[in-house]
Amino acid sequence: MTTEQTERIRAALRAAPTRMTLQLSRQLGVPEVEVIRAMREGRAVELDAARWEEILRALEEVGNVHVIVTNGAVTCETTGRFGGFSVWGEFFNVQSGSLDLHVRFKELTAAFAVEKPGHTDGVSTLRVQFYDRQGAAALKAFLSFGGAPPAPERRRWFDDLRRRFAKG
Repeated sequence: MTTEQTERIRAALRAAPTRMTLQLSRQLGVPEVEVIRAMREGRAVELDAARWEEILRALEEVGNVHVIVTNGAVTCETTGRFGGFSVWGEFFNVQSGSLDLHVRFKELTAAFAVEKPGHTDGVSTLRVQFYDRQGAAALKAFLSFGGAPPAPERRRWFDDLRRRFAKG
């Protein structure tokens, strides 16, 4: 990313802080991961993506979360609990009964703990997001999803996750 592109992203984030990062990335013609990286200080903490499995396993502690998976044509949203972990070939599986995910873990190259105003009501959301080699979102796990501020115990868990897994 050039300095000019990064500043363009930051200006767009300042102008519309509740805008969906996926839509903003498409509007600006940049990978979504770059929108996350350009967020103002404290909004997005880059996590050590090499520790992807520990981060995914840690999500089990939270209980039910709102999970969003998007590809070029479909966005799927579901609510469930992480757990029932296994590895089979190229897949890290989450099969808890309420979630059934098969993550091609070798494609994960970036992870973030993000706090952002929700696009529907502006209420702060807490989420853990993983990105693939192209900079597209692979998986987003929302600890809070608008309507009300994050519960104090989820806030504490989120802040702890940021400290434990921060990159560098």
